[in-house]
Amino acid sequence: MAKANPGKINMGSAGVATTSHLTGELFKAMTGVNLVHVPYRGAAPAITDLMGGQVQVVIDAMVSTLPHIQSGQLRALGVTTARRSQVLPDLPTIAETVPGYEAVIWYGVGVPQGTPVDIIRKLNREINAGLASPKIKSQLAELGSTPIVAPRRSSAPSCGPKPTNGRR
Repeated sequence: MAKANPGKINMGSAGVATTSHLTGELFKAMTGVNLVHVPYRGAAPAITDLMGGQVQVVIDAMVSTLPHIQSGQLRALGVTTARRSQVLPDLPTIAETVPGYEAVIWYGVGVPQGTPVDIIRKLNREINAGLASPKIKSQLAELGSTPIVAPRRSSAPSCGPKPTNGRR
């Protein structure tokens, strides 16, 4: 349908350069389809307009879309991960149709430069303990997320330029 109607199908995203925008651009690049990017101010308005028919496709995190999929308000076409979701095991991966496609969202925790090592160790220990908790694991799984307990990185990469004169 998208290839037969180039430039006529709108792809909503949570905003310019967000994960949902970039995963959509990856899909476009790998398939050669011409979707019109419609950036929103967050996932919620993009999903609302998808349900209302103003856009025809949104690629977003399962945590945002799962309740609407389960209620029947949205129809999922695929997951962006390399493996099928445990929450929606009958839903294919996009890679099953578009070989090599994979887009994964991950979240990390950062602290300001100069944070004392004992504080970093405590944060790492407590966060990992929470993620290892069966209750938290279960709640995250219900949302389509899989926690990864990771060791503290001694020299994490910078997420941007080093501040000069207290400014970025």
